[in-house]
Amino acid sequence: MKTNKGQDVTTGDVKPGLAALSVLGGMATLGLTDNFVPYISERGSLWQFHMLRSIMAFGVLGLIVALGFGALRPKRLGAVLGRSLFQAGAMLIYFGCLSVLPIGVVVAGLFTAPLFVVLISILFQGKTVGPFRWAAVGLGFVGALMVIRPDPDALNLVAFLPIVAGLLYAIGAVATRAWCEGEGTLTLTAGFFGMLGVFGTIGVLMMPVDGPPGHAGFVLRSWGPMDAQMLFWIAVQAVGSLLGIGLIFRGYQLGEATHVAVFEYSLLVFASFWAWVLWDQSVPLLGLVGMAFIALAGIIIALRSGAPVDMRGASVLE
Repeated sequence: MKTNKGQDVTTGDVKPGLAALSVLGGMATLGLTDNFVPYISERGSLWQFHMLRSIMAFGVLGLIVALGFGALRPKRLGAVLGRSLFQAGAMLIYFGCLSVLPIGVVVAGLFTAPLFVVLISILFQGKTVGPFRWAAVGLGFVGALMVIRPDPDALNLVAFLPIVAGLLYAIGAVATRAWCEGEGTLTLTAGFFGMLGVFGTIGVLMMPVDGPPGHAGFVLRSWGPMDAQMLFWIAVQAVGSLLGIGLIFRGYQLGEATHVAVFEYSLLVFASFWAWVLWDQSVPLLGLVGMAFIALAGIIIALRSGAPVDMRGASVLE
């Protein structure tokens, strides 16, 4: 695990094989459960989903604390809230896009976050980077364009929203290192789900009940039918998210952060595979090449900088 000051910290001996398997398991879990979102978006609401999922997540976190594994109280409330604002905003866009865009496009957009971390460190933190990381930034953005494939004659700005999610996630990652040193994993996880719960509650109160039918109304309606099927899929998403994040965090405990981060890009493969199995979504060859460019760019940045961006975990960078 990496601390904010850049040292390697692990619990016990480094076990790279188990670390890789743990992260791969976490990404496989997230890749599968994120593909269940269309079951929710067809009749439900994005705001309802985040509000109820956050309540379920807090139930699990409360049980963990009651058993004596960690605490939820932050050391610096403002810092945790600020960090949570950006990362929750990223996930709000991410899940909203899953209802209208192929999951491969959405995940690829989120994985532009390491590229933005490099740019933020240069523009706002006065850091310098070498030619490898500059090349990685260029390669990653080319890859993102290959995945999105913008058509000037029929420009769909929604296709660029996953990249906005990547930018917000990058800001959250920088904030984790700059603002939240010493905060516990459970604290940051609670802040993240708490902020999403606040967003969800605001949306439920402000959005109209009647929105467009089907997936197109996922973001535009406040509430959907609250039957056993809807509760089941929201619970599956909540448990899957916590399980996936837990496996990723465990992977960072077992291995060196820069090496473990490489395996996070398997989410591109798992998400696209399950999208093909469950929804018959296929990725064109140009998109596959673009995903490979994004993954390669992120791997270069992780290995050259020693400060990888955890894409879906609570805080493996503390």
